[in-house]
Amino acid sequence: MTLTELRYIVAVAKLRHFGRAAEQCFVSQPTLSVAVKKLEAELNVAIFERNKQDVRVTPIGEVIAAQAQRVLEQAEKIKQLASSGRDELKGVLRIGAIYSIGPNIFPHLLPKMHRKAPNMPLYILEGYTKVLRQKLISGDLDVILVSTPFNEPNIVTEVLFEEAFDILLPKDHALAKKSKISAKELKGENILLLGEGHCFRNQVLEVCPHCADVTPDNASTQMVEGGSLETLRYMVASGLGITILPQLACNISGAIKRSVVTRSFVKPAPKREIAIAYREGFPREKAIDLVVETLQDCNLPGVTWR
Repeated sequence: MTLTELRYIVAVAKLRHFGRAAEQCFVSQPTLSVAVKKLEAELNVAIFERNKQDVRVTPIGEVIAAQAQRVLEQAEKIKQLASSGRDELKGVLRIGAIYSIGPNIFPHLLPKMHRKAPNMPLYILEGYTKVLRQKLISGDLDVILVSTPFNEPNIVTEVLFEEAFDILLPKDHALAKKSKISAKELKGENILLLGEGHCFRNQVLEVCPHCADVTPDNASTQMVEGGSLETLRYMVASGLGITILPQLACNISGAIKRSVVTRSFVKPAPKREIAIAYREGFPREKAIDLVVETLQDCNLPGVTWR
């Protein structure tokens, strides 16, 4: 068993295609295929199911490929340890964040990170939790910012801060006259939500569970969906309804600021936890520490650090 063979199976498991895996590893497809078969024979298990249409990873293959990824990362760490004085803040750091947090954090984080670590370019990706989870496990991302709960074997998850929810309303809405609003008072309102797949949508439905039972025929509450928090803000400004936002998304500016107001929930206000997650043994601990340190330096409004 060699590190090269482990790289091959990780590539095939990730791409589900021998040809593309060979291209990624800069070898011919026959060379890669022979090496994979050799490793399967050595381990006496089938890592992949092969047919004319596609390549599938067997259940034991999934486990082996995940362990191979960790071995490759540990091998990289050995190289770093052997190279005395190597700078962990040099080279691309790949950061992912869920859609409801990325646009509110990255504009603050990126310029500060660049000033602190000019030799560490940042690759940024926003996505659904399930997509970020898979890319973190596969090694396509180094660190992700997600909402809890987030539990995954061999992944370190550390809660960074809590973020309360606020209500965004048109200025002329009847509830805008109140300083604080209870969740019960939202029943019967046009509730604007993010679409399916957004974890923040599920968190809002926990606050307003009556929204989950909406049908065109029987509900006094109406539910309208938007693709992003920015879209929801504009929908509120247009008078289409009201919405619930995390406080970082309540920093309204521009033309719509004249059309909307934010109101707090009656205590205890609903909130969410934002965590940072990365693979166990990730060899650039200083880079992770710098992300956390820089986020704290951003003085994000409306959050409580843990």
